[in-house]
Amino acid sequence: MRRNFAFLLGTVTGACLTALVIGPQGAHLVAAAKAAARSDTYNQLNLFGSVFERIKTSYVEKPDDSKLMEGAINGMISALDPHSRYMNEKGWSDMQETTHGEFGGLGIEVTMEDGLVKVVTPIDDTPAAKAGMLSGDVITQIDDEVIQGMTLEQAVSRMKGPANSKIRLKVVRKGAAPIDVAIVREIIRVRPVRFKTDGGDIGYIRITRFNEQTTDGLKKAIASILKEIPPEKLTGYVVDLRNNPGGLLDQAVSVSSAFMNRGEVVSTRGRTAEETQRFTARGGDITKGKPLVVLINGGSASASEIVAGALRDHKRATLIGTRTFGKGSVQTIIPLGQGNGALALTTARYFTPSGRSIQAQGIAPDVEVLQDVPDELKGRAELKGEASMRGHLAADGAEQTGSQAYVPSNEKDDKALNAAFNLLRGGTVNANAVTAAKRAVPN
Repeated sequence: MRRNFAFLLGTVTGACLTALVIGPQGAHLVAAAKAAARSDTYNQLNLFGSVFERIKTSYVEKPDDSKLMEGAINGMISALDPHSRYMNEKGWSDMQETTHGEFGGLGIEVTMEDGLVKVVTPIDDTPAAKAGMLSGDVITQIDDEVIQGMTLEQAVSRMKGPANSKIRLKVVRKGAAPIDVAIVREIIRVRPVRFKTDGGDIGYIRITRFNEQTTDGLKKAIASILKEIPPEKLTGYVVDLRNNPGGLLDQAVSVSSAFMNRGEVVSTRGRTAEETQRFTARGGDITKGKPLVVLINGGSASASEIVAGALRDHKRATLIGTRTFGKGSVQTIIPLGQGNGALALTTARYFTPSGRSIQAQGIAPDVEVLQDVPDELKGRAELKGEASMRGHLAADGAEQTGSQAYVPSNEKDDKALNAAFNLLRGGTVNANAVTAAKRAVPN
């Protein structure tokens, strides 16, 4: 990023120097170049208008103007990165429902890859999770309708529906024949935070996504843990962010703040001044400095990576698991007026407090722990990550692809979770764990 910025400054400076040397003629050439660029843009817009009018007057059947325009908008956005998208009025409404934490559907977080819908992660205790949907599953058909050619919003809209209605998905898994998955929709009430105590000395907190209820849920979880375990007996906390696809930036900042007394949580850098911002911790560490371990894996994305990066850079937590997804870009939601939906446009990149980019690189754990994957799931336990997505924003450095996203259903088999418990209780999990354990305890 810094090298690119310096190059642009150099280019502008060079143009100014040329104008000073050449005088009025140079200024005329610069003005002519700008005029030519504007003319080229106008020519392209005229071309679009000509094609639009030709379709309206000559197509074999009378087309729907609104569908033509929506298709044109989606086509334009498809030339950008995979996270920029247009939402019509229904898609915009559906997104707001999801953010609030309640909607009718299956309970899966999805993305679009090569024209097909790919599961980032199923949400805990939802119809999709109960039906055995896995991270990395590729959905090719919905009720016998082929997904190829749909937008992501169109596919998601078809998967949502009234409670108790049925849906059939054709699912492709790496190394296996396509399977049909039948699911009954439910009202999805996303409970973003769950907690429990382990053995009377450790508080375990699972955060499944970052919606409007996450920070409040975290504070309630910590308060409840302290009621069950007296502070003098509490060894520390495990915060599980595995297969958490992210969510709201302000929730990532406030969740990080719950474990930090001060300091930067994340910064964003974009083309404009308003997209270049720093977000700092506020409110103080409500855990009173208790040791902290954060679990991450290939399904931890976006807001999860912000939290993991902030706590790691401030030496507030030890990260255990596998490298995160690498979704380090900011989407700004731009409402387009009554009845016109909204635009989710990528406007900046995320950087951890130490200045490291998350985009297409992810967050590496302090202690890597690989799970033992059942034979029937081998070859399907990894997510390729952001760097494998077509049209993704380039990394600010070497790109990283592929990371394990499997979490055993039986906690006794969960090597990362057991390593976290062992580390908090003073044990080690590999040669690097001693140093990591010391880092987890504030000075």
